[in-house]
Amino acid sequence: MTDMNPGKNKVIGLCGRSGSGKTTVCGAFEKLGIKSIDTDKVYRELTAPCSDGTPSKLVSLIRKRFGDEVVRSDGSLDRAVLAGIVFGEGNGENLRDLNMITHEHILSETERRIDKYFREGVRGVIVDAPALFESRFDKKCDVILCVSAPDDVLVERIMKRDSISEEAALRRLSSQISDKELRERADYIIENDGETDLSLAAGNVAGKIFNK
Repeated sequence: MTDMNPGKNKVIGLCGRSGSGKTTVCGAFEKLGIKSIDTDKVYRELTAPCSDGTPSKLVSLIRKRFGDEVVRSDGSLDRAVLAGIVFGEGNGENLRDLNMITHEHILSETERRIDKYFREGVRGVIVDAPALFESRFDKKCDVILCVSAPDDVLVERIMKRDSISEEAALRRLSSQISDKELRERADYIIENDGETDLSLAAGNVAGKIFNK
């Protein structure tokens, strides 16, 4: 485990395109004593049905914009149906509208959790936020870390992980910020071309961040 010197609590914003390996990197940081927050999991929790089976406040807002078909009979959000609406070709406006609805709620809950961790004495928190820059949450981070991988590797990983076609995987990537731009906006970069030891790479980056 990396020996981290005392210092200011730090929020690490993690970016990278779908399939780049951000979850694995978060796990490596967790082993170093850095708490992680996956904003997609926060989103899932915020869109889970209420205890009485009715839609949550966030799901109700999404339904108001995109229609009843995005809500399952148990009150939960039908992410597959919603994905078809926002990630289809020419649906950029739908994706922007969804982000406008969800970002505020997701980031508010994320900040609450960060504050809780810091009150508990945690040295740092790494936040896996797929929309890190679109939501402007990068402004609240002390450091930006990018996990990068070649497009062909990403497509293969997404197809296998989500059981979708190559065309669907490519559409998903096309809706995201380019790898080039993410790399330019990051303070640190981990290359994940399939040959990198992500745990070792994460440890090296953590040492640089916390021993400055």
